[in-house]
Amino acid sequence: MTNYTPKVSQAWNSFTYIMFTIAVVMMAGGIWSLQASFTAKGYYAMAALMLVYTTAAVTKSLRDKEESDRIYNKIEDARTERMLAEVSAKDEE
Repeated sequence: MTNYTPKVSQAWNSFTYIMFTIAVVMMAGGIWSLQASFTAKGYYAMAALMLVYTTAAVTKSLRDKEESDRIYNKIEDARTERMLAEVSAKDEE
């Protein structure tokens, strides 16, 4: 059983980085031009930074869980194959 993991294209990676950069610039420009006190602007800037950080953290957590589940399933498949092989060997005797 071959485990195929699709590769992400360089074009997709470039697109993602460019879009992230545009979003950060737009958010910074929006906060900068906001008609509010410096304190309010600081609050919005911290909230935007925290949102970016937590999005990355949640994505990593989900990816780690999925990878852990994949490894667990691989181990369980190997155990099942071994048990079937043992049962099959006993039946042939």
